[in-house]
Amino acid sequence: MTVFEKPKSLTDAELHYCPGCTHGIIHRLVAEAIDELGIEGRTVGVAPVGCAVMAYNYFTCDMVEAAHGRAPAVATGLKRSMPDNIIFTYQGDGDLASIGMAETVHAATRNENITVIFVNNAIYGMTGGQMAPTSLPGQVTQTSPYGRDVKTAGFPIRVCEMLSALDGPEYIARVAVNNVKNVKAAKKAIEKAFKNQVENKGFSLIEVVSSCPTNWGMTPQKALDWVESNMIPYYPLGVYKDRSAKEGE
Repeated sequence: MTVFEKPKSLTDAELHYCPGCTHGIIHRLVAEAIDELGIEGRTVGVAPVGCAVMAYNYFTCDMVEAAHGRAPAVATGLKRSMPDNIIFTYQGDGDLASIGMAETVHAATRNENITVIFVNNAIYGMTGGQMAPTSLPGQVTQTSPYGRDVKTAGFPIRVCEMLSALDGPEYIARVAVNNVKNVKAAKKAIEKAFKNQVENKGFSLIEVVSSCPTNWGMTPQKALDWVESNMIPYYPLGVYKDRSAKEGE
């Protein structure tokens, strides 16, 4: 009996991510959802500009590269032209919540039948650690060396709270991957997001609170502790919208 094995939807390529980065965990959860739903042969992923720009190396399904922030628009085109395929985007906070905010909001309000995996590590990882739309108040980054000043930079964007206020989306949830309990909950949410698309229910977004040890200047363990003590209090975990559950009440 096999107790544990690599998901079939992941390739054997060595991940390029920094030591301690949780992108690897999230990749695995996405691949497990694809495997368990039996949809690998008709799934197409859309890779962003950001740390996951080379996600096409890691998933065995077809992948399309999108211009910075445009993954939801590309996914919309793919889904509308190939409605029987399962389309997902895999985006970071700079890609989705900054340059791609318009595409995200409008795909959500139209309830496009796509699945969005949104990785929030509160910083621009690929380009050297600049302040992101999700960087916390007072957080030190390369472009906020004295900490994020909300008087000049504004407050962090809470994507789940914002999108859940729209009438369109089917399912909006925030999860984390900083401990075993949260990883298990994240897997369940990601699988539900893909299942919603299989059942033609519409737009699902899973925000994954993640860590960036390199650009935070921390060890991997301290970064996970920082997620627990700083990020999760500001970005509370949970389901923010589940239209099917509400209709079933």
